[in-house]
Amino acid sequence: MTTTDKLTLGGLLAALIVLVFNLYPWYRGGREISKLAAFGKGTTGGVCIAMCPGGILGWAHSRSGTVGNGIGERTSQAATGTASAEGLPTGQLVGLGATGAVIVVLTVLVVVLAYKEAGKKDRRRIIGGAFVGSTFCLTAGVAGALAWLPAALNGVGDGVKALFEGAGIL
Repeated sequence: MTTTDKLTLGGLLAALIVLVFNLYPWYRGGREISKLAAFGKGTTGGVCIAMCPGGILGWAHSRSGTVGNGIGERTSQAATGTASAEGLPTGQLVGLGATGAVIVVLTVLVVVLAYKEAGKKDRRRIIGGAFVGSTFCLTAGVAGALAWLPAALNGVGDGVKALFEGAGIL
């Protein structure tokens, strides 16, 4: 299977379509934040996997771009007759350390557990959120806006490590 770290206009279209499918019912239905909870959980998981440079989570992140590019380009071609294979400037969330990786794995685990206990509609929303979060992080704009996140997670992981090492407790 192939993977990509470059998002095309078609891939962006696919992610935007999923985003609209999740925001429209919320907007039309009273704008209760609880209606976005499942999508938000998935988005959080998707952003977390976007920080992983390798492993299964890194593979899933690069795979989301490949899937989005293919689906979006076909959708654009079928709907408008216009090709959308033009690439966007690439971004990447870098700097995740070993302690931050622990926090990422735990966060993704919580999202997976939420998925397992969710109903059918919320499961779709979690998957959609993960796709959108991961796919958007392939762009330079979103990756640049979230560039602080790996360092923040490393700091949280350092704090957890220090807690278990007993630093500053006695």
